[in-house]
Amino acid sequence: MNNFQDNLIESEAGVERVVKGSKRVAVLGIKTEEQAGQAAYYVPEYLAKVGVEVVPVPVYYPDVTHILGKPVFRRLVDIPGELDLVDVFRRPQDIDQHVDDIIAKKPKAVWFQSGIRNDAAAEKLAKAGIQVVQDRCLMVDHRRYSILG
Repeated sequence: MNNFQDNLIESEAGVERVVKGSKRVAVLGIKTEEQAGQAAYYVPEYLAKVGVEVVPVPVYYPDVTHILGKPVFRRLVDIPGELDLVDVFRRPQDIDQHVDDIIAKKPKAVWFQSGIRNDAAAEKLAKAGIQVVQDRCLMVDHRRYSILG
């Protein structure tokens, strides 16, 4: 049995591996085009523009059926196929309600965006065999490692 702490990614090499391995990313808490000035919209928009397959999973906006031209899913478990990464735009205290859904979907990794840290949720995900990056901006790291690699 692996030590679950190996799944709590804090090294640059680990972050780079997660970024480079993420070709299909569900964005939990994605905002709509109406909120284009917010990171929860422009980060996934950037990812889509550079060739990452973005799967929108908004928490609000019940009437929205498409974001970034892609069909919206309400739960991660409803997304067909494998996910490399779940990029999380939720307040730390709001993450707990999504942990079971994330574990049920079994993505390779979960990314809590800048300013988002929930150690208890990260530990649960890590113990379920999912890699976790906390408090980093996926767009910043993606740009960094795309240029390097």
